[in-house]
Amino acid sequence: MPIVTGIRRSPLDLNKNVKIGVAFPLDDTNVFASTETVMEQAKSNLINLLLTAPGERVNLPKFGVGVKKLLFENEINQKLLKKKILDQSNYYIPNIQVSDVSIARSENQQTLFVTISYFSKLDGSPDAIQLNFN
Repeated sequence: MPIVTGIRRSPLDLNKNVKIGVAFPLDDTNVFASTETVMEQAKSNLINLLLTAPGERVNLPKFGVGVKKLLFENEINQKLLKKKILDQSNYYIPNIQVSDVSIARSENQQTLFVTISYFSKLDGSPDAIQLNFN
């Protein structure tokens, strides 16, 4: 009789022959790579959400945070940006819960660091991403 550990997994994660989606960002090494787990796809979706500007995605005019646009701002309203990231991720990526958003600039003000910590609503596994914009 198998021992039940209480860990919940998506049925999609159990079949290694099934690819969940496309890995982002697309680049020279990642052109046609695909994600194999629901959490890998959630991470990819979160990166896509941050890199997309509102109005850029067809049929989803409100999709996107548009962080790149903020690079040329003298002052960044961090509270508003954090709220936008939380609202967008809750709406468009419902299988994760963002637990922390950290926004900082480099000493020379040329680079914006956005760090997002989150966890899976399915099994509680934590993860984080950091995007550097310069």
